[in-house]
Parts: sequence; structure tokens; C-alpha cells
Amino acid sequence: MLYQWLYSLSNEFSPLNIFRYITFRTFIAFFSAFFLCWLLGPYFIQRLRGRQLGQQVRDDGPQSHKKKQGTPTMGGGLILLSTLIPCLLWVNVTDPFVWGTLIVTWGFGAIGYVDDYLKVSKKNAKGLSGKIRLLGEFLISGIVVAYLIYNAHLATTLRAPFVKDFVLDLGPWYIMFASLVIVGTANAVNLTDGLDGLAIVPVIVCAGTLALFSYVSGHAHIAQYLQIPFVAGAGELTPVAASFVASGLGFLWFNTYPAQVFMGDVGSLSLGGFIGTLAVITQNEILMLILGGVFVVEALSVITQVISFKTTGKRIFKMAPIHHHYELKGLDETKIIVRFWIISILLAVLSLATLKLR
Repeated sequence: MLYQWLYSLSNEFSPLNIFRYITFRTFIAFFSAFFLCWLLGPYFIQRLRGRQLGQQVRDDGPQSHKKKQGTPTMGGGLILLSTLIPCLLWVNVTDPFVWGTLIVTWGFGAIGYVDDYLKVSKKNAKGLSGKIRLLGEFLISGIVVAYLIYNAHLATTLRAPFVKDFVLDLGPWYIMFASLVIVGTANAVNLTDGLDGLAIVPVIVCAGTLALFSYVSGHAHIAQYLQIPFVAGAGELTPVAASFVASGLGFLWFNTYPAQVFMGDVGSLSLGGFIGTLAVITQNEILMLILGGVFVVEALSVITQVISFKTTGKRIFKMAPIHHHYELKGLDETKIIVRFWIISILLAVLSLATLKLR
């Protein structure tokens, strides 16, 4: 961890004392991650093309997506690499909340990698069995949450947005609930990742919002002033979240319409697992229903479509997830994407309002 070594030299050179501040390290982590992603992007994409790791498009999907067949996928690996290095340089990775979050992120990324690899190697869009994937996700998140509860004093209480006095202690049952939040968020992001740049911007918005929540939750005086739970050590997640925001922006450089690369399951599952874990640690699990509203609606559209078809034989939407429904109704792809971005930003502003309106 470079920053700790630099900070240790502050007695000889006082300006190095600046590395003690989370805010300063957040800015450094942000720019480090962005330029890493931006500079490595062309080489990374070229390597994916060279290995013929191209997207497999569903046969029952919109016909306009046929032109995307063969576009390099698994670009989420670029995001993970671009965040790992800044985290090792500018973050205290011995903090249990930090490495716990990174274990979930990389663990989910590994599951997504296997899923993507099976898709491209077998040239079909099915990939890893859904049951095996969910089992792995619940196992990883459950172990991490349990450890943080019993060794890092992670609270097992639930708090509702805009309600000051609502506190519900779930005790040991919190492990299952928190795991459900993390796994649900990861798979909701995965379902949203269907159009060029559609998923990455809401992820950036959520990660940026939760970065602010991490900072204020980890600062005793600010937390007391805002009347939110103080989570000792959560502040160290701020530069981690900033690096994910920046690498997401770097990835968007190549993922914006028409996309040169897709994030794949390695990206959507890892990023979803990351923001889900941040929500759990900062005690904003219920708030994720608002902050991640785009992901929630995408997931609900799939759930209701499946239930409706199995029970009545009829479909509610022309196609699920809901962004495909709008495509089939004739709405331009870029218009769908940008409108979803706008909604995500509006929901983030509403979520930030809960910091004061309690």
C-alpha cells in the first residue's frame, strides 16, 4: 500500500501528511482508475478480439441486436483490473470492510467469468446453470457478511429511508437478508445489461452515491449530525467506490453506443455485488430499492413476465427485461439508454435527500 509508505515519511517531509486524508486518496484513486481503464482499454479489447471472445446474441431477442453478434465481451475484466491497482495503492486493504467488499466483487466476477466463458466457448447464450450460479453467489456473500458481523461488528439492524426512529434488528437472520440484497442487486444489474451503456451509468451513479454514504457513515461527527448510523471503518470504502466510478467512466468510453466491448457477466455480476455490499455495510439496504430503482424495475419486469406466462399463458411485456419491451415498441435504442440514465440520476438525488430528511 503505497499511501501508507508515503504517509510514514511525513515526519521528514510534512506535505506527505496529506495521504492520511480519505478525501485526498479518493481523488487519487479516481484518476488512477480512470486513466488505467482508458489507457488499457484498446489493448484489452484487441486481446478479446484476438481470442474470439465475442458476444452471443439470443435468437429470440430484437432483430436489431444481430449486428452486435461477435462484439467482444467480458470487458468487465477491464473494470476489475482498473480498480484493483488503485485499491492496492491508495486504500487500506487490511480494513475488513474493504477486503470483504473486494472478496464479494471478485468472487462474483469469477462466477461471471465462468458463465461468460461457457457462453463464448459453446457458442450459445445459456452459460452457467442458474442454480449453480446462485449457490455460488449466496455462499460467497453469506460467508463475507457472517464474518463482518462477528468480527467487524457489522450491524444486523434495518433502517428505513425518511423514517428516523425505525430500527429492526434481524439478529442472525440478517446474514440471509444481506446475502439476498447482494445477490439480488448483482442479478438485477446483470438483467439490465442489455443495451450499449445501459447498465454501466446507473452502476456509476449508485457507486458514486454510496461513496458519499460510506464517507459520512464512517465519520463519527458527520454521522451524528445527520443522525445516521456510524460505521467505524466504512470511510475507507470511499476511495474504493471512487475507483469503481472512475473505471466505469473509462469503460463507458468504449461501451457507449455503438459499443466496442460489452462488460459481460464478469462485469455485471461483480459490479452489482459491489454496490449491493456497499449498501449492506452502510446500512442502506432498503434505500437500494430507490437508489437502484432502474435495476429493480428491470428485475421485476422479468419476474412478472415469467409468472404471468406460467400462470395465464400471456405476456405482460412484448419482451423482458423491460428495455427490450421499449425496443420492440419502436423506441430508438439510444433514447431508451439516455432516459434510463436520467431516471437513475433522479433516483440518486432522491436517495441523497434521505441524509437530511429523517
